[in-house]
Amino acid sequence: MTADRTTLLTRAAHMRREPTEPERRLWQCLRASQLGGHKFRRQATIEGRIVDFFCPRKGLAVEIDGDTHRPELDAIRDRELNAAQGFSTLRFSNEDVMTNIDGVLEELLIELNALPDRWGGDTTPGPSSKEEGREEL
Repeated sequence: MTADRTTLLTRAAHMRREPTEPERRLWQCLRASQLGGHKFRRQATIEGRIVDFFCPRKGLAVEIDGDTHRPELDAIRDRELNAAQGFSTLRFSNEDVMTNIDGVLEELLIELNALPDRWGGDTTPGPSSKEEGREEL
């Protein structure tokens, strides 16, 4: 069963405030478009799930998997996300991030550069709702 949107947004906000150590380390390398100029969002809600990082321009979800992840279920969910939205998913283990951050960043940059842009222009689309960060006018 999928959680409702409000629950997902609340959970995502909590996860942004209290990231795991591997997520925190990778975010330090991705934030402010540091990796090849690619913009990322943390704990993005997409298709009833929360992905660790998301590059909207490329349609790439990045997941950092710990010991509790179930690869066979993750693969099904990744295929569903691709079928529903055309988004790709790239997965790394906690250990990869903690012991080989340079390798993770290199692999991520190769994937980002290989994917086509999903729209033209120099900016990503703005948030579509107040829950996603759009300010009321």
